[in-house]
Amino acid sequence: MRAPLLCPWAFAPEVRAIDFEALWAAGFRGLLFDVDNTLVPHGADATPEVDALFAQLKALGFRCLILSDNGPARLRRFLQNIDADFIDNAGKPRKKGYREALRRLGLPREQVVMIGDQLFTDILGANRCGIPNILVRYIGYDPDADPGKRRRLEAKILRRYEASPAMGRLNEAIRKEAPVYEQTEKAVL
Repeated sequence: MRAPLLCPWAFAPEVRAIDFEALWAAGFRGLLFDVDNTLVPHGADATPEVDALFAQLKALGFRCLILSDNGPARLRRFLQNIDADFIDNAGKPRKKGYREALRRLGLPREQVVMIGDQLFTDILGANRCGIPNILVRYIGYDPDADPGKRRRLEAKILRRYEASPAMGRLNEAIRKEAPVYEQTEKAVL
């Protein structure tokens, strides 16, 4: 049996630290992405680096889909230079959006990875559907600002996972306090 529903399958300091070639070699063919605080700061448009990442993923052969609780206008704006499908107002962590994503990708859940920044939406929903997942550090927040109740609770849960060998250990990359973009270690499932 898998770890608890709030336990990610893997951790990465940021999306660009994921070794997508290793995921492809391991048999994964589809990628589900959250947008806000996963790929860009909350509400931001895609950057040239994000556009290039999706072009690279397409060149590798991945089918990509954005699974977001944002509305369609926000996602269309974000995807204006990216060739990827999206599901808006997904209602994460409910299963419906994840199941629709698998249907649209035409792939079994074992060949798809969800990548997101929140335990209570991205990771919980993926685990409820049996979809492998990677938790990335959220981006776009002022480190001195109050992160909110949900983020504080997530931090407590992650510290518990880190301390419990039975639940797995956080890798060094996500525990570091260095800025996300200074990380270079690659993460795979």
